Amino acid sequence: MSVATTIRDEDLTLSTAMREGSRAEHVAAESSVFMAELLDGKLTAAAYADLLLRLRRVYSALEETVTANAADPIVAAVHDTALERLAAIDADLAYWAPGVDAENINSPAAAAYVARIRAGGAWGGLLLAHHYTRYLGDLSGGQVIGRVLQRTFDLPEGQGISFYDFPEIPKPKPYKDNYRASLDGLGLSADDVTRVVDEVRVVFSLNQGLFDELGERIAEYRTA
Repeated sequence: MSVATTIRDEDLTLSTAMREGSRAEHVAAESSVFMAELLDGKLTAAAYADLLLRLRRVYSALEETVTANAADPIVAAVHDTALERLAAIDADLAYWAPGVDAENINSPAAAAYVARIRAGGAWGGLLLAHHYTRYLGDLSGGQVIGRVLQRTFDLPEGQGISFYDFPEIPKPKPYKDNYRASLDGLGLSADDVTRVVDEVRVVFSLNQGLFDELGERIAEYRTA
């Protein structure tokens, strides 16, 4: 069923439409076996390293494409270098997978994700869907993941979870509120809102693809 049937209410804001219109895909991605077991502390450090290597490719493409399209009014509404994660991921990879080049790993799921991000440069609304899904997720559930990793692997202070640390955003909630307000101020047409929401759904499915790919190796990753 198209999300168009769920977001045509003229009183529904863009941020609400993006959240509600992608709820099923969001829940499905979060409920993947790989993520469930990672958050339960049942997987090895190698499992998280392999996830981070895939995310490195995703964020490299996202931040490059966002920067290239920063003049687009839709992208400009949310573009903020304080959100960028690539340097933090590289710092973490130096801990989890030193010397491993993310570009050399075999990951059809990461390649598909990267291709979709780059295609999003064709219209700012598509790129917005990727920006919203990744960065607001990092500022929300990502904070929980960081705490779980710290506890599970008893990480040294300041090591391994820079990805979840936003030094320029000390208070995520007001930042997220302002981000959503920027979305709602864009004044997109109903048809454009539908396109954005459809892309958010795709993005969650691409994330699930990463988790499913890693889930194929779940027996190898389990601690016991």
